[in-house]
Amino acid sequence: MPRRREVPKREILPDPVYNSQLVTKFINSLMSQGRKSVAERVFYSALKKVEDRSKDDPIKLFKKAVDNVKPALEVKSRRVGGSNYQVPIEVRPSRRTALAIRWLISYANSRGEKTMMDKLAGEIMDAANNRGNDAPHGFDETTTIPNEPAQAAGLSASGELVLICLIIFGQFFPNFLAKAK
Repeated sequence: MPRRREVPKREILPDPVYNSQLVTKFINSLMSQGRKSVAERVFYSALKKVEDRSKDDPIKLFKKAVDNVKPALEVKSRRVGGSNYQVPIEVRPSRRTALAIRWLISYANSRGEKTMMDKLAGEIMDAANNRGNDAPHGFDETTTIPNEPAQAAGLSASGELVLICLIIFGQFFPNFLAKAK
């Protein structure tokens, strides 16, 4: 992290076939050892297979698949008074997209089909239809630990009520919460 100034974000050029920045990001994440032409061939042939299977616009299905995989919350560890609490926080939009792309590629790699084109096409179809490995499933930490954010904020065991009161009070007096932090 630089101390002097903020590093500007690099502008990503849209891909030549679908004119989409999301496709370019996906191809760059799929690429290994600088072999971009191989990654492009794999991705475009996978989208062609998706189009053959679904008889629908492949770029629309791809965007739907990425949107279905994007996480809304993630838990972050916060240390208060000698104990760690898992506090749910909202994920930034750029990180949401990056995580979704990374998860799609990793789950496609772990599939059983023969070629990466088949694996990627199957994973895009499954993610677009909300089935498969990358759909949110299993133990959801944000629903099972409702009192931990209140404890992490330094509140008592009945901190949920206090936290709700603080939030409501903060809506009417916004300067109050700024001073409390």
